[in-house]
This record gives sequence, structure tokens and C-alpha cells, in this order.
Amino acid sequence: MSGRRANGDSSVYFSEADGKWHGWVTVGTKPNGAPDRRHRQSPDEAVVRAKVKELEKARDAGRTRKAGRAPTIEQWLTTWMDTACARKVADGTMAPRTLDDYRSKCRLYLFPGIGKHRVDKLAAEHLDALYLDMIERQGLSSGTVLKTHRIIARALKVAMQRDIVHRNVATLVEPPQPSEVEIEPYGQAEARALLTEAGQRRNGARWSVALAIGLRQGEALGLRWKYLDLDTGAMKVWWQLQRLTWRHGCEDPHACGAGHHRKGCKSTCRQHAKLKNGCPKPCPKGCTAHAKTCPERTGGGLVFREPKGKNKRIVTIPPPLIPVLRAHRAEQLRERLAAGELWEEHDLVFCQPNGRPIDPRHDWDDFKDILSAAGLRDARVHDGRHTAGTLMIESGVSPRVVMEVLGHSSMRMMVRYTHVGSPLAQDAAQRMGDALWG
Repeated sequence: MSGRRANGDSSVYFSEADGKWHGWVTVGTKPNGAPDRRHRQSPDEAVVRAKVKELEKARDAGRTRKAGRAPTIEQWLTTWMDTACARKVADGTMAPRTLDDYRSKCRLYLFPGIGKHRVDKLAAEHLDALYLDMIERQGLSSGTVLKTHRIIARALKVAMQRDIVHRNVATLVEPPQPSEVEIEPYGQAEARALLTEAGQRRNGARWSVALAIGLRQGEALGLRWKYLDLDTGAMKVWWQLQRLTWRHGCEDPHACGAGHHRKGCKSTCRQHAKLKNGCPKPCPKGCTAHAKTCPERTGGGLVFREPKGKNKRIVTIPPPLIPVLRAHRAEQLRERLAAGELWEEHDLVFCQPNGRPIDPRHDWDDFKDILSAAGLRDARVHDGRHTAGTLMIESGVSPRVVMEVLGHSSMRMMVRYTHVGSPLAQDAAQRMGDALWG
């Protein structure tokens, strides 16, 4: 007589009720603490025993899926961003703008492209098809595709760590290689023309700082007087100003933004004929965007935050820039007296006439206006940073020092500032010519 089976042991038996063999395997426990038993059946006993053995092997290797139906890609990405990523933002290990970028790329590319697939049914070919569509049909850059790939790869890595999936299929797909965007910095004469025009305007010193030290836009707009020592020439780049995306604080985001949902234009639309990208895309079904109009909106607007890693640094102010900053501070004190009670004290080096932070969009408009008045070609605000890096390299500053001043994390970025036609490259060519041909 055989002994009684222990709790949790697998069982295989024949049922006369349906004429089939049944197998039960305990693979763990459910969220409520009850045993998680999986069922296999077949008219053939050998088939059932093989299935039971395979399931036991998967259980012992830790490869069994959790109880319940696996979420879709859209459901899991939403959960991952609202919990794991939101926690990392709260504890400072992830920048809020990074999470905003995750949400944007999920909404634009991942949700409509692969969002309906179950997370445990996603295959490598689904990602290949998505990336091909993004490049060929949507005309997106390889850099955008690579960022999207990294998002789904990170989300699936967490899903695998939590036993939602057995493997990360994103690791089976070769990620696209981003094309190196060629920068077009201003030359020395153009940079001086820009500063001459900016010097005639309010907050003109803001552009002197941009070209002399290469601060990012947020770093320049978040600069505070207490982190500037004009006697020693030390500048602490410890804060930055950023505009974060608003989020709904209401219970029904779709209904909240109902008055702002965009409908598709007719084929005969002429209203948007002059727009570069044509008619705006209609809002998707169940749209939850337009949070900036929500009466209970949260988490957005202009905020100050500390930069991460090597971006938090101390740099030396070029001596000719110090009197420019002193004059700027004196002019700001006069504005403060004129503003009186309307002044809001944020200790900002560059601010509005009432002391409030400058909106990055208005800063962008000011830069465009300066370029136009100075007769210079169009450029981005960030190109001022590239100009600073290029001028330092061309002036013979060590790439390692330039990396520290700009706050780059690797020397690879320095390649962008070393041009074949630079004065240093021309001098090297001349020296080699002299050495070989006299």
C-alpha cells in the first residue's frame, strides 16, 4: 500500500467522467496565500505525465509565470511608469524630465505600435516591425528609435525581475545605431557679433555666460547669486530650471479634457496647409492628455532641481566676464527697487523684471531675436554650448578640461568639438608637411 502524498506533491489520475488523464502541479502560492496549482489534461497518460514533468522542471528553475492573466504591453508600461519610475523620481535617482520622455514615447510609439500584445506573448519580430515602421513610414530618426528601444527594454527587464515574463525579448533585437548629428557652432567672429548685440539688451550677460562657459539652458536660467563668487571667479553649477509636464489630478482625465480633444481634419482641410507637418494628429480614443487645463493638475510647471552626476560642478569664470556680471547685478538691483512689492526673491542671476524665473520658451525667443538682429544664421540655444566647447578646443584647451567645464560624462563627446578644419588640425597638417617634405 502506497503512502499518502505530501502537500504540494504533483498528482496524475484518470477521470471516468470525461475519459481523460489529469495532472496537477503546485508551482507556488497565489497573492492571497492559497496554493497555486496548475492543471494539464490529455486523453493520453504519457502526454499528461510529460506535461507535468515539464511544468515541474520550469517550477524548479523559477520560470513559471505568475497566476492570473499577464498584462498587455500598454498595461505593464503604464504600471511600470506610475510605480517603479515614479518612485525613482521621488527619491531623486531619475530626473522628472526622463519620466516625461518615457510617457511621451510610450504614448506616441509603443502604445499604438505594440500596446495590445500581452507582455508574455511579445516576440522579437514585433519589435523589429515597430522599429521599421518608425523609420520608414513615420520618418523618425534612429536616435528616437533607439530611445524607444531602451524604454521597452528597461520595462521588460523589471517585468522579468518580478516573474511576469521569463525573458526580455528586447535583448534579442539588435538596437539601431544612432547617427551622429553634426554640430554647427559659431566661429569666433560670429560669437563676438552675437555678444555685441546681446550686450545692448536686458539680461545680455546671460548669453556671455552661455558662450564663455557653455552652460545648458536650464543651468543658466537656474543660476543663483549665492553660487557665484565674483571675487575668486568660482561658479557652482548646482541647480537648473526645468519645465515639467502637468499631470491630471482628477478622477476622470478623459472627461476633464473633453473640450480639448482634437478631431481628425477632412481631406479638403486648408486651415493647416501652411504647417510644416500638415494637419495635427487627432487625439486617440480615450485620450487622457490636456492635463495643463485640469483644475486639479499636479507635478508640472517651472521647477528647480539639482543636476545629476558630473553635471553638478564648479567652474572658473573667465576674467573678462566678471565685470560683465558685476554690471548685470547692479542693473538687477535697480530693477528690484523699481519693482517694490511686486518683486519675488529667488536669488536668480537671470530673471524677469519682477524677480520671477524666465520661461525657457521666452529665453528661446530672445535668442532667436538676437540672432536675427545680429545678422547671424539660425541656430538652437544649445548651439551656444557647442560654440563654447569648440572655441575652447581651438584655443588649445585640453579636451579633458573642456569635458569638466561642460559637465560631459565621457571623452566621446569631445569628438564633436574637434573638426578637421579647426586651427589645431591645420597646424598639425602644417607640422607634418614640414617634417616630411621640409
